[in-house]
Amino acid sequence: MNSPNGIPFLDLVTPHVELEKELTEVFHSALRTAGFIGGPMVEDFEKAFAVFCDTSHAVAVSSGTDALRFAIMAAGVQPGDAVVTVPHTFIATTEAISQAGAHPEFVDVDERTYNMSAEKLRQYLEKQCSVHPSGGLISRRSGRRVAAIVPVHLYGQTADMDPILALAERYGLIVIEDACQAHGAEYFSKKQDRWMRAGSMGRAAAFSFYPGKNLGACGEGGAVTTNDPKIAQQTKTLRDHGQVKKYYHDVEGYNGRLDAIQAGLLGVKLTHLPDWNAARRERAAEYNRLFGSVEGPVIRPFEPSWSRAVYHLYVIRTNDRDGLIEHLKNAGIGSGIHYPIPLHLQKAYKYLNYGQGDFSAAEAAAEQIVSLPMFPNLLAEQQARVVAEIQRFLRLELAPKKWHAGLGQVELENRNA
Repeated sequence: MNSPNGIPFLDLVTPHVELEKELTEVFHSALRTAGFIGGPMVEDFEKAFAVFCDTSHAVAVSSGTDALRFAIMAAGVQPGDAVVTVPHTFIATTEAISQAGAHPEFVDVDERTYNMSAEKLRQYLEKQCSVHPSGGLISRRSGRRVAAIVPVHLYGQTADMDPILALAERYGLIVIEDACQAHGAEYFSKKQDRWMRAGSMGRAAAFSFYPGKNLGACGEGGAVTTNDPKIAQQTKTLRDHGQVKKYYHDVEGYNGRLDAIQAGLLGVKLTHLPDWNAARRERAAEYNRLFGSVEGPVIRPFEPSWSRAVYHLYVIRTNDRDGLIEHLKNAGIGSGIHYPIPLHLQKAYKYLNYGQGDFSAAEAAAEQIVSLPMFPNLLAEQQARVVAEIQRFLRLELAPKKWHAGLGQVELENRNA
């Protein structure tokens, strides 16, 4: 924000200033030891992040996209296989699938959580696939073997994993979590009768440490988590040019290592992540309280009873999304859109031959979503101003006329849930 009274969408300065002494010590340590690639800082972070995610292994890599691509490959998805995911996510999800040699196919999202709909997944597997004589499912759409499911834990909230995992088990499919926005999010599994961390439920999972994430590097970074030692070892091989030891290459791999300095910085920040996540939940609760008295067509985030979200983003819905964003901008308040065009309608995926209307919940969300300021040190008075400006906008003569029945029905369901 240029205005001194502005409210930024994201504040990346304050936490780094507060931790400056600890963070710069990481850099000094690297200078004194020349430990820039691999070594103790990477290994220590991997151990700590595995403990945080409640998994046996964490393998640090150069980005979240690499993490998902390596997880897909290491888990056994073969070139030409179909991998099922959602159209309401960042393109890195499908880039990782296609760059692993697989073929992305979509199922719609739940209109309240914006995560993969287990019911739509069931319909896809039962009605759009057939059983191959030798076993396994074949997509009628593409004629490819369906190998894996990639549910995305969007905006800091997990997908409903029990029914997704049950479907995967029934049809012999691999589940790989895209947890790039869900560091520390939790899901209550009725099957396991316990809370489970994002990244611990599938065969493997991918995390991103892009600077704006709940746990962000000072640059790029990512990690694969898994309880399977073979997947962990294969990921280590893939990230380091396919080497099992120096100059011995079992496969053709990638240069996908995480720099030691970034690992050290992440290790420092990881100790603060529980407090940061708790602060985000408090900020989300305050938004919810403030929106409780707002009159007009606005839908708050929906958090089911089985979810403990960590609010990477706080996303509302309204019909005149563009008008609201412009209003907030004029008031000196930052906002964002995550994401304005579903992947099945992106030019990059024209070859998949999807069209408008194929995934109605994702398409409706993409037209209406607005991400509001959300970061751990966001002040209650700043939130009050954000919501006051939204209320002011909703009272404008144009906004009520655009509140159609569909949006009102979603809001009604959320209020009654």
